[in-house]
Amino acid sequence: MKFWFPIIGMAVMAMVLGHVPGPRKSGAAEGGKSPGEEGLEVATFAGGCFWCTESDFEKVAGVVRVVSGYTGGPEKDPTYQQVSSGRTGHYEAVQVYFDPREVSYRRLLEVFWRHVNPTDAGGQFVDRGPQYRSAIFYHDEAQRREAEASKTALAAAGVFSDPVVTPILEFTAFYPAEDYHQDFYKKSPDRYGSYRRHSGRDQFIRQVWAGKPPVAKTPDEGEKRIYTRPGDDELRSRLTPLQYQVARQNGTEPPFRNEYWDNKKAGIYVDVVSGEPLFSSTDKFDSGTGWPSFTRPLAPENIVTHSDRSLFMVRTEVRSRQADSHLGHVFEDGPPPTGLRYCINSAALRFIESSELEKEGYGQYRSLFEAQ
Repeated sequence: MKFWFPIIGMAVMAMVLGHVPGPRKSGAAEGGKSPGEEGLEVATFAGGCFWCTESDFEKVAGVVRVVSGYTGGPEKDPTYQQVSSGRTGHYEAVQVYFDPREVSYRRLLEVFWRHVNPTDAGGQFVDRGPQYRSAIFYHDEAQRREAEASKTALAAAGVFSDPVVTPILEFTAFYPAEDYHQDFYKKSPDRYGSYRRHSGRDQFIRQVWAGKPPVAKTPDEGEKRIYTRPGDDELRSRLTPLQYQVARQNGTEPPFRNEYWDNKKAGIYVDVVSGEPLFSSTDKFDSGTGWPSFTRPLAPENIVTHSDRSLFMVRTEVRSRQADSHLGHVFEDGPPPTGLRYCINSAALRFIESSELEKEGYGQYRSLFEAQ
């Protein structure tokens, strides 16, 4: 039962507020991207009361929308009344639609951990029962790896004295909740605020996280490293002629005859000029083109795109933000989950093996490879 103040179930509260279960929001039950959402990715989290989880994620820059619903159980198209009984196997959950160019999945994981009690296997805060347990539902292998690495980092950080029990589960299907649940914190801010204050969630968050840094630092959190572009004379002496031609003169290297097109080692790729992190081997795939290809950036904030009308074509050029290096182009013919293919010149990159990340000053990315 979801408690109210005084103690009252959500279904009763809906009647008190004059709401009746209406039609569900449109959307694929399997969690696919809806029309008009090309370029977005989706993440699915269960964090107890989906009113609160939805509200927390909608505050994150780069999140386009959040949908409350049900997932994890065998029952098809369940209602709130069925799920709230605790007998369907479903969790109250949210699907987070986000722009990977603005916010990374790793950042969403950090937000998730900071808004749940991952040591509670019986529910979340005042809400008890299996439908209120926390969980991460991964949509592909990349999300699974990142979620496992993030969970490992959280456990190792010693934030909690009890074990972290939040499971990481394969996503199957998602069923949007009734309309009156969607954006409840906006529709009824006073009643939502009263519920949240008495749920114990915010008190727990303040007690556990006050003054603590992120568990696994990402480039948009914690201490920021400054990346700069050296002067042209230094670059000409430091870079090979091909590296200079590609990065500074918008050149293109030959396919299949470049350093990283067939590199299968674990690690990250940084800008050859500035060192700013750009791509990860966890997102690299064989495109058959003869150039290194990635489904998404490692650090979206370090990537900028421009329209390129050279060679009698219209393409989207990819450049690094700090060094302004020409990296390559991005195309919409890549594999899931993004459907994108970042086709990048090896000459614009420097590869750092996972075992060298700490020594090279990129230790915040170590957790990406610890769960592999």
